[in-house]
Amino acid sequence: MNTKPYWNPYLAGLLLGLALLAAFVVAGQGLGASAFPKRVLAGACDIFSPEWTEGSSAFGSYVTRGNPLSNWLVIQVIGVLIGGFLAALTAGRLKSEVVRSPRISRGARLWLALLGGIIMGFAAALGRGCTSGQALSGGAALASGSWAFMMMVFAGGYSVAWFVRKQWL
Repeated sequence: MNTKPYWNPYLAGLLLGLALLAAFVVAGQGLGASAFPKRVLAGACDIFSPEWTEGSSAFGSYVTRGNPLSNWLVIQVIGVLIGGFLAALTAGRLKSEVVRSPRISRGARLWLALLGGIIMGFAAALGRGCTSGQALSGGAALASGSWAFMMMVFAGGYSVAWFVRKQWL
């Protein structure tokens, strides 16, 4: 398979900014996907127990406005999956692999990735949005909380980088 070079980061940033602008104009919403799993779970609960779902403080707001899956967020996530697949296919990078350090097993890498995803999911729920929602959408709207969030993301990343770098070298 012929692998093409990565996109120019300035062009990719410009296109991401245009996609964010289009999301604001077309959907009236920014980019972000942290509520997607909750919306899908609300849809599944509504199928099996509509009364319970409507009365639930966690899922009730999703079903009172119609089908929880007929939302811009569901369309966005489906679009991201299709777009990512097509981008990998056209760039010659569509393959199944686990990127890891030689110091860690494949299974341990997958478990650590799952654990990190779970922690980020809970943090996104507590922090009122995922990294893309906070950084892209909140940053574009000049929300002070989003800027503070991203400063802390970078501070946290730099503060632990020295400790985890030896796992990758």
